[in-house]
Amino acid sequence: MQHLEIDSPEALRSVIKCFWYTSIDFAENQSNFEVVPDGYAELIFHFGSHCSMATGDGLQPLPSPFLVGLLNQPVYFHSTGTLDIIGVRCFPWTVFELLGLPSGKDGVRTIEHPVAHLQATLGELVNAGQINEALAAVAAYFLAAQSPGAPNEVLQKAGVAMRNANGTLPVSQVAAAAHATVRTLERKFKQSAGHTVKDVSALMRFEQVRDHLWLDPNLSLAGLAHELGYTDQAHLSREFKRYSGTTPAAFARRTKQAKQTIGDDFVVFIQA
Repeated sequence: MQHLEIDSPEALRSVIKCFWYTSIDFAENQSNFEVVPDGYAELIFHFGSHCSMATGDGLQPLPSPFLVGLLNQPVYFHSTGTLDIIGVRCFPWTVFELLGLPSGKDGVRTIEHPVAHLQATLGELVNAGQINEALAAVAAYFLAAQSPGAPNEVLQKAGVAMRNANGTLPVSQVAAAAHATVRTLERKFKQSAGHTVKDVSALMRFEQVRDHLWLDPNLSLAGLAHELGYTDQAHLSREFKRYSGTTPAAFARRTKQAKQTIGDDFVVFIQA
């Protein structure tokens, strides 16, 4: 696996966290991978092998690009051979306005958007091994296409407070940081993200647990629960299972095995 990540340009940092690239070489008997929930939305371009999503009716082929919104449980994808991916990691309260799409709770959404015209150019750059140039081309597109208006100040301040606290702030404190009433904040947040402040905060906190366990699968769950503001270890375990479908202990065991294969860099994909 090869992974590269670049920060968003200064002019985009209030709406886009970063741009990233991952290349995964799947063996024929290891062609499924799992996308684990976190506190971001991702615009995904893919190249090389096909990419499909597992559904109750079988595999659904996915166009490029497609959008992965906030997830409340893992989503499983399928590919074979070498799959190259370029991702645009967005904040959930900015992604729909950025793309000019109606907000919603869709976990995975196929979209029709002018950004799809980048597919051919990005494919050529990826095939030539010019990954930095491909990431720069995506960043340049959004720099040129961004709305001239300033980001919503309430949402921007709320988002900064939530991320700085790793999702541990109660809604009342997020509202205070945004200089808004709870009612105003919740209304604006639901309109922009399709989710409540509490929904997104819970995913941010889960993301922290997930990342901590990825970095050190031997961490004390009781200590982690205390550090991240859970009531106790049982509370952490319930929330972790709610979003991951597995216990923290089971995730830690899988992590030890996965790190032997893909190294220390955690991306949204885990081979299943």
